[in-house]
Parts: sequence; structure tokens; C-alpha cells
Amino acid sequence: MVNLRRNFLVVAGAVLAVFISLTLAFGALVVNEVLRINTLAWQEGVHVIAFLNDAGANDVPAGAHEALLEEVRSWEEVKDAFYVNKAEAWVEFQEIFEGQEELLDIDPSVLPASIRIELVSIELHSSVQFKLETDTLTVLRVQTAAEEIEQLQNLSNVLNVLGIGLAVVLGISAVVLIANTIRLAIYARRDEVEIMKLVGASNWYIRIPFLLEGLIEGLVGAASAVFTVWVLSDRLGEATTSFALFRLDIGNSFFLTWGVLFLLFGATAGVVGSLLGLSRYLRDAEGIGPEIPTGIV
Repeated sequence: MVNLRRNFLVVAGAVLAVFISLTLAFGALVVNEVLRINTLAWQEGVHVIAFLNDAGANDVPAGAHEALLEEVRSWEEVKDAFYVNKAEAWVEFQEIFEGQEELLDIDPSVLPASIRIELVSIELHSSVQFKLETDTLTVLRVQTAAEEIEQLQNLSNVLNVLGIGLAVVLGISAVVLIANTIRLAIYARRDEVEIMKLVGASNWYIRIPFLLEGLIEGLVGAASAVFTVWVLSDRLGEATTSFALFRLDIGNSFFLTWGVLFLLFGATAGVVGSLLGLSRYLRDAEGIGPEIPTGIV
């Protein structure tokens, strides 16, 4: 603790190095988690909408809608399906375009009934769409957002790989920065290390104070990074609660799990960095000692 106080600027540099590296790494993981949550959210619910021709008109049988609904529910690709009649479609239309009077000034009868379908897996949308489009008598048109959801999922996968790679690179950078910082601290106290070797101190006796310093620096930097990212994410989530299209709030369990892991990583990075920084000077100090004259009988 005395050494930490005496070398405050060097210690602050090490803590700042860990803080910046792990903040960027933890931030990358948070962004990946946000994308994962929103990808899953978009994958839930209605995937395919089959708009239907009016029953009893244009040769469409009176019970065609009900028959098609039962058939759709029997398909193995379908998890759930429900029917929306013309009156319900008009209510939904009014809710969507509330306040836009020019769009609401239409005849409600022009809105078609529809079957809303939730798939077992988003990848099955092509098969379901093909089956629906073969029933040209009952089905007016088929609408699906599955391709857009697949693109979002692919983008999420790419960003996830990039985020993990960035976290690994930044984590290694944190270890290197701590090693360099500890090396500077040891260089500033190289005379002290040499004197300790001269009086018979073992390598581990010299290492332990530096290892503890590195551990404390790593822990403080990691804790600061986790706390900063958590606060920023929490504030951003609260500020965007009214934005229903994209969720920015993340559960506390994510921060608890990854926060503990980052604290452990920070402590480990501090210890490893200290070991790397010490290795050179301890090797150099091995040859230090009183010279014993030779040739004495």
C-alpha cells in the first residue's frame, strides 16, 4: 500500500490502461447482447401473414377461411396461427395510423381478413409461403419479414464474432499494458530490488509485493470498467423505454455474470502483467552479488 501511494502516477497509469481496455471489451459484449436480445425478439411472434380474398365472393367458398386456418395449423412448420377478420383488421389499421386522418379516410371493407402465422423456426418461412401461394383462390397475397429477420440474425452473428475478437485483443492489450507499467515501476525501484537480492531475498519474496500491486491495479481498473458500462447501459435503457422497435435494456444477470468474470480477468491480468514485468529484472539481478576472489589457497 505504501508503494501504491508513493508511485501514484504510475499506478494511475496502470489502472487507466486496464480501465480503457476492459471498458471497450465489456462495451463490445454489451452491444452483442443488445443485438442478441433484439434478434430473438424479432424472431418471436408473427412471421408470415396470409391476406385472404373475401369469403362468398369471386368463387371463394363461405367456409374457405376457416378451412385454410385449420390446414395451416396442421402443418409441421407452424407453431401457432390465428385468424383476423375484416373488423379486427380495421381496428388494427386505426391503431397503427392513429392521428393520420388522410389515411383513415378509407372504406373499412377494403381491408382483407388474414391468417397470422408463427413458425417453429424462422428458416421454414419459404416452405410455408410456397404452400400458401399455391392456394390462389383463397389467398390474396403472402407477406413475410423472415428474410429481414434472417439478415438481422446474420448481422448479429458477424458482430458477435467481431465483438468477441475485439474483447480478446483488448484483454491481451490490458495484460501488455500492465506488464509495461509494472516494468516501469520496477525500473524506478531497480536499486531496491538489487539490494534485496544482495542481502539474500528470494525471488518470490521480491515478487509478492509487485504481484499484489498488479492484482489491485487490475481489480480497480476492471471494477471501474464494469461499473461505468453498467451505469451507461442502465441510463440508456431508461431513456429509450418508450422506443418499442429496439430494446436497449439488459438484465442484471448479464452484468452480474460478466462483471464477475471481468473482475477475475482484471485481477489475473494484473498478476500476469506483474510476472512478465518482473521476469527480466530478476534474471538481470541473478548475477548480482559479492565477487569472491579466485586463486586463494
